Amino acid sequence: MTEKPIVQLKGVSYFYASSKTRALDSIDLDIYPGEKIAILGANGAGKSTLFKHLNGILKPASGDVLVKGEPISRNNIRSVRQTVGIVFQNPDDQILAPTIEQDVAFGPINMGLNEDEVERRVKKALELVNLSGYEERSPHHLSGGQKKLVAIAGVLAMQPEVVVLDEPTAGLDPFSAEKIMEIIDGMNKKFGITVILSTHDVDIVPLFADVVYILHHGKIEASGTAKEIFKKHAILENAHLRMPRIAEVFELLQESGLDADIKITPQDARDEIIRLVENNN
Repeated sequence: MTEKPIVQLKGVSYFYASSKTRALDSIDLDIYPGEKIAILGANGAGKSTLFKHLNGILKPASGDVLVKGEPISRNNIRSVRQTVGIVFQNPDDQILAPTIEQDVAFGPINMGLNEDEVERRVKKALELVNLSGYEERSPHHLSGGQKKLVAIAGVLAMQPEVVVLDEPTAGLDPFSAEKIMEIIDGMNKKFGITVILSTHDVDIVPLFADVVYILHHGKIEASGTAKEIFKKHAILENAHLRMPRIAEVFELLQESGLDADIKITPQDARDEIIRLVENNN
C-alpha cells in the first residue's frame, strides 16, 4: 500500500499499576486512511486500553504511537485529538452538558471556532445521527441508543479524520444497534472517515469491517479480512469468541453431508443456498 498509515502503533506495551500482567503486549498496528477496522475480543482482552492510546489518553510503557507520522507528544496532543476522536462505551462518561446542542458544541467551542462555524458543525453532526430537532432536549432523558448518538455527534462535530468507537452496540436492543451501525458505516462511505470499532459481537463484524484484528490478553493473535479470520476456529475459540450465527448454519449443513461452503454475510449465504438447491435438484 503506497499510502502512509494515519495511525501507527509500534511495539506498544502497557501495564496498569494494579496488575503485573501486560494490558497490552507489543502491539504493532497500521491504520490507513478510509479503512473500516474491527478489533474483536472478549471482555478484558485490552480493547479499551488499546483505544486510549490512539489519541494520547494513555501513554505506552514502551513503544510508540504515531499519528500522521508524528509521535504523540505534549506539543501535538491538541491536533492529535482533532484528528482522532474517541466515542467511549458508556455515553454517560462523555455527555456532560444540560442540552444536546450544548454538548455537541463543546468540542468545536474548545477548538476556538467562531459562533457561526460551531452552529454549522452542530447542525450537521445532529443531522448525521438523525437527531435534528433534539437540540434543546436534555441528553439524560434519552434512551441508551440515543445517548450513544449524541456522543457520536459530539465527536463528529470536531470533524476528525479517524473515529474510534468502543463497543458501540453494547447494551442496545437489536434495532438500535442496527441504526448505530448504519450511521457508523455512513461516516466512512459518505465522508471517508477512518473508522475503528471494538466489539465482542461477532455477528456485526462481517457486515462492517475491511480488516479484523483478534485481540486476546493484550496481544494481537490474528489479522485479516472477516472471511480469513472466521476460518481460524482454534484462534477464535482460544480468544473466547465464536463463529457468526450464519456460519454455524453452514457448518450444520456440512455435517448433514452437503457440499456447502461456509458463508458469513446474508448476501453470500443466499447465493450459496441457491447454489446448493440448484445442485441438489
